[in-house]
Amino acid sequence: MVWTGVMISGSLIVLLVFINQVQAGSRGAFGCLYASDILSCTGLGMDQVPGDMPVSTVTLDLSHNRIVDLDAGSFEGLPRLETLRLAHNQLSDIPPGAFSNSSGTLLRHLDLSSNRLRVLEQDYFQDLQGLEELLLFNNRIVRVESQALAGLRNLHKAYLSHNRLTDFPFFSIQKHSHPHLSLLDLSSNRLPKLPLEDISNLPLSVQEGLYLHNNSLVCECSMYDLFRVWDQKGYDSVRFFRQEHVCLVFGIQRGTVRFFQHGRYFEKCNTTLNQPMREQESSVAVTAGNPLLLHCVTSLSGHGVTFLWFAPNSEYVVPPGNNSSLKMFGNGSLEIVAARERDSGIYWCMALDQRRRRNETWEVNVTVVLQHDAEAHEPFNTGFTTLLGCVVSLVLVLMYLYLTPCRCPPCPKTPPPATPTPSIGNEGTAGASILTPTPPATTEAPGRKVSTNKHVVFLEPIREQQNGRLRAEPGHLGPGLLLSPELKGHRAGEMDSIVFSDTPIMMP
Repeated sequence: MVWTGVMISGSLIVLLVFINQVQAGSRGAFGCLYASDILSCTGLGMDQVPGDMPVSTVTLDLSHNRIVDLDAGSFEGLPRLETLRLAHNQLSDIPPGAFSNSSGTLLRHLDLSSNRLRVLEQDYFQDLQGLEELLLFNNRIVRVESQALAGLRNLHKAYLSHNRLTDFPFFSIQKHSHPHLSLLDLSSNRLPKLPLEDISNLPLSVQEGLYLHNNSLVCECSMYDLFRVWDQKGYDSVRFFRQEHVCLVFGIQRGTVRFFQHGRYFEKCNTTLNQPMREQESSVAVTAGNPLLLHCVTSLSGHGVTFLWFAPNSEYVVPPGNNSSLKMFGNGSLEIVAARERDSGIYWCMALDQRRRRNETWEVNVTVVLQHDAEAHEPFNTGFTTLLGCVVSLVLVLMYLYLTPCRCPPCPKTPPPATPTPSIGNEGTAGASILTPTPPATTEAPGRKVSTNKHVVFLEPIREQQNGRLRAEPGHLGPGLLLSPELKGHRAGEMDSIVFSDTPIMMP
């Protein structure tokens, strides 16, 4: 029993020694833990990247240390590296070639969050063509160079929130340069004004994943219209962060408005002015009597910027405007309350930043269209004419169906009349008598049909009476009709019976 206990105790001691040796072998010189293909060196107080790292490393975690600088080729000898975490260090700069190594095309995930970076230069990530996810939030970045993200063709997500950005090169993000980008987080920065034209040119996948909440945006109609459209489309960037979408009234930090909760501030943009929210065009037209809002387009922003306008009649306008026709707002917009013909002309705006000693100007050509001119040039309403045509067609169809006369039974065919001879019929039927002259057939020119030139003449009754009878002069049957020579020899008494016969008289 004693020997058995000694043997068991010895086995335990050997096992413990073996485990300690294995653990010691799994730690590097700096105390990093290595398991499988993951090398973790977090929270060790290191001030530089360790050397002699295993070549099979796929994930390298150097977060929560005191690393201040990276050297060129710091990660050489790691051909399989796909994930690199450098968060919560003290990096303020990235030298050229810091990520230049054989794993550059394989690196997918790079975490540089919570450092001290101030500027993203164009050569920081030029060796990372395969990068898919870039984390840069919670730094001190004030500027992003236009080509800083140009080489990241495979980039899917970029996080730059919680920095100090006042501008961002949206124009550098295009479909051909970033075909896979679906998330760009610029929230919690200091963006005062959005370049709406550049944002509208972004690919739809980038617009849907563009996060801009909790910035220092100045309250403007154009800005509000952008987020309202995204809200109507159901973008997650608006749907999940409605409470964090704020703007500053006249650029004053204390005048913060949560515009999705207090949309009444922008009612004037949608109803009173009755025009779309967009950047002001250089030439606009308005119908006489209608209001018009003119924007002072400028890149200057902040509470130190002041605006003024010059009207065509050399009138100097500043907030709140004059008493009746012109109103001016603190954001530089000028409202023509009711346009008149004399309001046409060039309106000139100046934005002045006294602190930085900068100024910018903008001109707008306003044309006031009179009411009668607007009516004369009103476009042809094809929809109304189409509807009118349909109604007329329907009425005609109903008239055809319900107002068509009844069909009479077929009349019996009469034999062709024989050669007519003059005869004397009953009297008193002159109104129904018909004189049908039948001229001889003539042969027209070759190739033409024979024309009979038949005429049917209705005799008008003669109103002159004599002894209760109608009177007709000899040789005359009515206006413009003469008797034939064969009938001129009859007496006047016989003429009455001839004229008022029901039998047609055939003229040779």
